Amino acid sequence: MILKAVLLGIIEGLTEFLPISSTGHLILANEYLAFTGAFANLFSIVIQSGAIGAVILFFRKKIFPENLSRASLEKFFRLWSRVLVGIIPAGVLGILFEESIEALFFHAAPVALALIVGGIAIIVMENVTIEESVTDELEMTYFQALLVGFFQTLALFPGVSRSAATIIGGRSLGFTRKVAAEFSFFLAIPTLLGAGLIKLLRTPLSLESSEVTILVVGTLVSFVVAYGVIAGFMAYIKKKDFKIFAYYRIVLGILVLYLLG
Repeated sequence: MILKAVLLGIIEGLTEFLPISSTGHLILANEYLAFTGAFANLFSIVIQSGAIGAVILFFRKKIFPENLSRASLEKFFRLWSRVLVGIIPAGVLGILFEESIEALFFHAAPVALALIVGGIAIIVMENVTIEESVTDELEMTYFQALLVGFFQTLALFPGVSRSAATIIGGRSLGFTRKVAAEFSFFLAIPTLLGAGLIKLLRTPLSLESSEVTILVVGTLVSFVVAYGVIAGFMAYIKKKDFKIFAYYRIVLGILVLYLLG
C-alpha cells in the first residue's frame, strides 16, 4: 500500500499544475490499481495539500507581503483580491453541482474524451496570434479575473484540467504565458484548499495509524514532485509553448479509449 501511495503521490505532483489533468490521471490510476472507496477518495483529496504547499513555497515572495510597508501591503491586496474574485464561479458551481458531476463523469471514458477535447483546444489556442496586453498579474482587471474564474469551472469535469482551463482562459484574454500560468497557480491555492475542506467535511472517517502513514507519505511525495515540476514548468514556458502537453493529452485519451474498447 505504501508503494501505491508513493506512485499516486508522484502522479499528483506531476500533473496537478501541468495542463494535463491531475484528477483525470488519478481516476485512471485508481481504476488500474483497484484503489477505490472512501479512503481512496480521501487520499486523493489530502495529497493535493502537498502540491499546494509546493506552490506556496515556490511563489512565497509573490504571494506574501515582502514587509509591512504600505506599498507591499497594497501589492498583496491587489493580487489576492483578484484571486478571490477569480475563485467565485468555481466555488459556487462546485458546491451546487460537484457531487452530481462526480457521480456521472468520474470514469475512464469521460476522462479520455475530456483529455482529447482539451488537447485540441490547447492546439487551437497556440495557433492563434494573441496580442499580449497583460504582462503582470496586477495589470489584469477584476473582470478579467472573473472570466478566468469561469474558465476554471470547466475543470469540474474530470480530464479537463483546472490548469489547462485557466491558462486557456488567461491566454484568450491577452495574458502572457507566464502570467497565465502563475495566475493559474495562485487560483489553485484557495480553490483546492476550499474544495478539499468541503470534501473532508463530507467524508467522516476514523483512520487507523497505517492509513495516516499512507496519507503522510503520499502528501510528502506530492509536495517534493510538485515543487520540481513547478520550477521546470516556469522555466520551460519562457521559451516554448504548450503544444507538447496537448499532444500528450490526445495520445493518452486515444490510448485509454482503445483499451476500453
